[in-house]
Formats: sequence, structure tokens, C-alpha cells
Amino acid sequence: MEEIVDAENLRSHFLQVLRSRRSSEVPLSVELAKPVANPLYQEASPPKFSEVMESCPKANIVGFKDLLKEENLYLITEAGDQGRLPVTNKCKEWLRPLLEAYASRGYIAIAIDSRYHGERASSKTTYRDALISFSWKNGDTMPFIFDTVWDLIKLADYLTQREDIDPARIGITGESLGGMHAWFGAAADTRYAVAVPIIGVQGFRWAIENDMWQARVDSIKPVFEEARIDLGKSVIDKEVVEKVWDKIAPGLASDFDAPYTIPAIAPRPLLILNGAEDPRCPLAGVKIPEERACKVYGEAHFSDKFKLIAQPGIGHEMTTLMVKEASDWFDRFLN
Repeated sequence: MEEIVDAENLRSHFLQVLRSRRSSEVPLSVELAKPVANPLYQEASPPKFSEVMESCPKANIVGFKDLLKEENLYLITEAGDQGRLPVTNKCKEWLRPLLEAYASRGYIAIAIDSRYHGERASSKTTYRDALISFSWKNGDTMPFIFDTVWDLIKLADYLTQREDIDPARIGITGESLGGMHAWFGAAADTRYAVAVPIIGVQGFRWAIENDMWQARVDSIKPVFEEARIDLGKSVIDKEVVEKVWDKIAPGLASDFDAPYTIPAIAPRPLLILNGAEDPRCPLAGVKIPEERACKVYGEAHFSDKFKLIAQPGIGHEMTTLMVKEASDWFDRFLN
């Protein structure tokens, strides 16, 4: 029997989980910052140029660079070092061509550093170390997805206070881990009026039950290896995978999985962009959330506000087609 999603109860439950591992809450405040001259990338080969990022449609404005207004801020979202959220118009600097393209078309375009990335990292292993020590070992924080979703809720607090932003027209997107942030951010906070998660939506429970979890696990493998050792296992198996998800992101493979959180975004416009051959986000694992979302949007008479595009022949990569589809979706529903 198909389960009915109570979106408000789901959001309330999710917020309780987010609050359960917070350092002391503090009033939201803003500090001025400066552009980052040498951003820290935790990849083995830092990216230099992205044709995909540069492909975003842009308006042809004479002297655009001189007209561009840039702000660099820190939002204080909670106590502690990770409560200092860097905000600017893989770390956020990588997104600059995308931000400028949206800005050229009249958007106020904003990017953040996710937890333990960019300015919130001190070394090339900061994120990995946090997953193992703070999340798996101690259960103090949730750096995989959930802590950054908390930041996105606080970001919405800030954005809706600004006089130059229409609080009813705030969109959210992201790629890969950022796509998961966009998915859960929109599910958690209805102030995100339009959502476009890119190569992020997947069925975590489906992957465990269908032995299709390996590629996702490999993306943050050190924490699973540490868990394997702690659990006395000779190899990473589905039991290890389930225990890690339950510890580092409670509910990720159950109450807050895609079949529940994707329909909870309705009736707000939602475009899911995936690669049809993406091993981290197997297309078969998105079938149930897609079916449930279609049903919910249809019953609300907003079928045109939900769409899933799985680009044929594409694995775990963002493409120029995805960038164009996302851009068109925002133009359609935010303008």
C-alpha cells in the first residue's frame, strides 16, 4: 500500500533531527568578508576551468563586469567554527561563472560553502576527517547533507529579511552533494519556492535493498572503511552501509528518503536533473519518488510544475544540457 506523505509533519520531524546535533543556537548575524584569493579544493586535482559552468545562458551587457555588484558575507548560524557560513555572489568560487550568468539576467545569485568545504576547511582532508571523527565516531555533527541544510534554513532567514529580495521568489539548485542540499533544503523549508537538484536525487533505501550502494559509498569511502573496522567486518556490506547512514544522517535511508521528501516539495516547482547512467543516483531508485511526486502534483492540479530529466548516456556529471534546463526552469517559474 502506498504511504501518504504528511509534508508538514515530515518537516517538523526533520527539523527536530537537525536541531538534535546543533552547537548552541545564536541569533542570526552578518559579518562582512572579502573575496577568497586562493580557494581550498579538497579534490586531488583542483578544477581550473569548466565549460559546463561557462555554458549558462547570459545576457550580453556592455561593460557588465564593471556593473556587477558583489557582496561577500559570513552568516553566523550557530556557535562554533562551522557556524560561520561563507556567502558570496565545490567551494563557492568554482560557481562564479554560473553566478555571473544569472546576475547578467537580473537575478541576485548567491553561493555558499557547505560544511567542512572551502573557507570552512583547513586542509585537503577536513571533510573526510569530520565524517569519521565528528559524525561516525562521536555522533556530534552531520556534515553529510544535514548540517548544510540547517545553514540553508538560516540563509533563507537572512534572504527574506533583505529589501532587495522578493521572499516569494527564491530558488535553490546545486550539483552532486549540492544537489542533495538543494533537494533537502527545499523539502525542509518552503521559502525555497523553486528547486532544481542536479545529479543529487537518489533512493538510499532502494540502493541498500538492491545492492546498488557501492558508487555512492565510494564517494566518501574512508568513513565506511572506518565503520567496517569498528563493526568487525572484513568488507563493507549493506549492514555497514545502513549503520553509517543511520549514524551520520539519521533517517536518510528511511523517514527522509526520496520517496517521502521529494513529494513533500509539492506544489512548488521541482525539476530533477540526473544522468541516466549515474551509478551514484541509479535511475531505478528514483522511480518510486517520481511516481509519488507525479501523483501529488497531479492531485494539486500542478502537473506542469514537476519534471524529471534523466539525460541518456550520462553518468555522474553535470552537463551543458542540465545547466540550460535549470536556467530555463528558473526563468519560467521565478520571473
